[in-house]
Amino acid sequence: MYDVILIRFGEIALKGENRHEFMQQLVKNIKNTIATTGDFSIKKTHGRIYIFPKKEQSEEIIARLKNLPGIVSFSPAISTKADFAMIKEKALTIFKREVANFPTTFKVETKRADKNFPIKSPQVSSKLGAHILENINAEQENKLTVDVHQPEQMLNVEIRRGKAYLFTRTIAGPGGLPVYSTGRGLLLLSGGIDSPVAGWLGMKRGLAIDAVYFHTFPYTGERAKEKVKELTKILSKYCGRIFLHVVHFTEIQRAINEDCPERYTVTMMRRLMYRVANKIAADNHHQVLLNGESLGQVASQTLESIISTDDAADLPVLRPLITMNKNEIINLAKKIGTYQTSIQPYEDCCTVFVPDKPVTRPSLQVARNAEANLNVAQLVEEAIAKTEIIKVESPL
Repeated sequence: MYDVILIRFGEIALKGENRHEFMQQLVKNIKNTIATTGDFSIKKTHGRIYIFPKKEQSEEIIARLKNLPGIVSFSPAISTKADFAMIKEKALTIFKREVANFPTTFKVETKRADKNFPIKSPQVSSKLGAHILENINAEQENKLTVDVHQPEQMLNVEIRRGKAYLFTRTIAGPGGLPVYSTGRGLLLLSGGIDSPVAGWLGMKRGLAIDAVYFHTFPYTGERAKEKVKELTKILSKYCGRIFLHVVHFTEIQRAINEDCPERYTVTMMRRLMYRVANKIAADNHHQVLLNGESLGQVASQTLESIISTDDAADLPVLRPLITMNKNEIINLAKKIGTYQTSIQPYEDCCTVFVPDKPVTRPSLQVARNAEANLNVAQLVEEAIAKTEIIKVESPL
């Protein structure tokens, strides 16, 4: 029944001279997201993006747009010429189709961006409301009333450049910036709750991400690896494609366990993770690393630990969760759909060779000295050589 989908964007509109670049990227992402749904056309204006699909495509397109960073909200709508008689006809049509449960309350809200339209917004809303009330109640035995404060149903009308758009639904998108608009990042992805949320927040700020997972076979099994692949697939719904680098980390962890101070095992493990990530990032043009650390959440997330591990990173390390508490992170994980997968009880490499009392405030110099005991270049080279690269795509 819809012939257009109105897409709203937020902070993109404030980007000044760079605005067109963000708009172009969002339009490109929209086209890629709905490419397999069939024929459609897209038009962009100063305040909106319009998709004109085939009618039978609308619901599939709606399902895909919900996940696309850069979109604040969108509405499937009926369009007509900016003629009040035609608007009245379309208003009654869409209201009858969309509102099935009576009794109910409603409100009409109008935005008149086209000031050449002769009737002002309050009058449009008032006249349309009276028209709907009169016609619906003639059929429904006075089961429809107006409530301008807390209506159960909304009919929205936007009048722009000689056209009117009518809709009853406003569907939320993730907001933020379009993926690929701010750069490329490599996410250190574990099987836990935190790191997938960090990846999603990075994408919401316009980063295109790939992921690296450190697999300690046989100490961690194939189910742990499959769990991370599933998390990657969920994240790919927000960007379309992620390359997952599965690093065989076993020999590195054995070397750390044998040649480094026991209490520094966790610190050294994270330093070597960054050493491997440095190489992957350099080979794939990533500009930053991301992880799911939150300050003070566990022993490896003190300031001293962060300093000692960042020392091994060649690139800036982004921590989108750094000030969040666990409940805030869990709520986001549930929102983006990763939580139920993350809590599956399959251990990752962070649970292997962990001492009973890991150092919580490691010395940077001690960490550097411990790393000097390892043949880092060889360990990293061998791990990279065994790395499995998995292309993970989602239809969005």
